[in-house]
Amino acid sequence: MTRDLLRGAAGGVLATAVMSAVMVAGERAGLMGDQPPKRIVRAMLPGGRYRPKPGEGVLGAVAHFGFGAAAGALYGVLARGRRVAPPIGVAYALGIWVGSYAGWVPRLGILPSIPHDRPGRPAVMAAAHVVYGAALTLAVNRMSREERADGSGARTGTAARPEPAGTPAARAAGTPAGTVTRDG
Repeated sequence: MTRDLLRGAAGGVLATAVMSAVMVAGERAGLMGDQPPKRIVRAMLPGGRYRPKPGEGVLGAVAHFGFGAAAGALYGVLARGRRVAPPIGVAYALGIWVGSYAGWVPRLGILPSIPHDRPGRPAVMAAAHVVYGAALTLAVNRMSREERADGSGARTGTAARPEPAGTPAARAAGTPAGTVTRDG
């Protein structure tokens, strides 16, 4: 479970970076206004919910990556080292978006709900979450596959299949030529 959590958190950080690029592109196109992570941090800092505060941009980015890592860690635990189809990851990320931007974010008065938000921002945020979900799934699948390939991802109750004796992989693992393995 710890490996799943760590793979998910790492995938979440990577996916947040890719997602952030979509959000910045939306901002540069004039569709976003303030970035939602910055607005969330602004509302949480003392000194008035809507007044800009020093450092809110940096704190917003840190909070965004932290949230992305936490969501990725949960995803990794739910995936349990199995390959997951990208549409499942996209649905997971869209669920986070709807839960946040139709739920707690407007309830706290930070941003309007999705149908009442400024034109353009919901489309950018939906696209950003699609990108997050796809990137998260691909990253976690890849890390899980690489771990299984090098044999370090064996789970309790299962055995990693040993390489046939005499192959380069078996020599790298310390299996001498001529040794009979469980499979052969």
